[in-house]
Amino acid sequence: MTISKTAEALFKPFENGRLKLENRIVMAPMTRCFSPTGVPGPDVAGYYRRRAENAVGLIITEGTVINHPAAAADHGVPHFYGEDALEGWSRVVREVHEAGGKIAPQIWHTGTARERKKFPDSNVDPIGPSGLSLTGEPVSEPLTVEEISGLIQAYAQAAADAKRIGFDAVEIHGAHGYLIDQFFWDVTNVRTDDYGGDLVGRTRFAVEVIEAVRAAVGPDFPIIFRFSQWKPVNYGAKLAASPEELERFLAPLSAAGVDIFHASTRRFWEPEFEGSDLNLAGWTRKLTGKPAITVGSVGLDSVFTSLFEEGKGGQAAGIDNIIERLERGEFDLVAVGRALLTDPAWAAKIRDDRTDELLPFTREALTTLS
Repeated sequence: MTISKTAEALFKPFENGRLKLENRIVMAPMTRCFSPTGVPGPDVAGYYRRRAENAVGLIITEGTVINHPAAAADHGVPHFYGEDALEGWSRVVREVHEAGGKIAPQIWHTGTARERKKFPDSNVDPIGPSGLSLTGEPVSEPLTVEEISGLIQAYAQAAADAKRIGFDAVEIHGAHGYLIDQFFWDVTNVRTDDYGGDLVGRTRFAVEVIEAVRAAVGPDFPIIFRFSQWKPVNYGAKLAASPEELERFLAPLSAAGVDIFHASTRRFWEPEFEGSDLNLAGWTRKLTGKPAITVGSVGLDSVFTSLFEEGKGGQAAGIDNIIERLERGEFDLVAVGRALLTDPAWAAKIRDDRTDELLPFTREALTTLS
């Protein structure tokens, strides 16, 4: 098979321990809400299989919630616990592997992003490190140390189940203002015990989650960790305002057992700090020495948040910039979101230089599992 000269860098194999990928394209995790009662069905399996059949190197699933009653913020989000849900995910794994792909579940707890009004029949409160919303408003009681311990074990159990049913890696969702990120951020974490304090102190919950996941899956099962600076209520938020602060933040996570960092940004081309062209993934790779995944409006002409801000979709766009950065070694893998959501064959079309066939992203793509 002839690979487009332009796309060669994207289609070089990648290897990190036992994770061996045919290329550098990752399907970014995107919440779909097509799993009634939390169980992914054959339509979900087919949705992921189509991407594997069309040259995606690694699929990271939509967020799947851990075994905690307040983990989900929306109905139809898949569970990653319980016999029926795990059997559904086993089917997904089989389909993806039969198509020649690799797949990792993203394990997730939404924290205080869960709104009571969405679950009127539930008496379960949202939870967070200090019981605060992303705007700092009280919504529940702060988590106790005993509750924190239970949450850590729920993450570990999900990761163990991912390995047991045949996934190729696991991603821990520590971004976008959800539970783990709520521990990171000083707006949502005002604890004065060992799970609060300064930036490094606020990494303790994530560190203990990673350590428990590592103990559950063993030394050679790949752990991916997704983090972000931005929050849904504050796109300009910064956990780390400088490379030095970012290094302090990442060091304990790296030491705890992360193999690959997934650095979530809204626009991959934007520099993270003044004085350097490196984006967040580039700085992460430089500071930790570990592989990094970049993400953020790859292959489209608009940022994903414009969908909500302006009701827009996005036209297919060139990838020269992402290729140049990849060739420079700024990051190792490229996660593609909306472009792959609307066009299952996006990666194959890029590989084969069929860019004139790329499909634009529209809001209607969210209503089906194409």
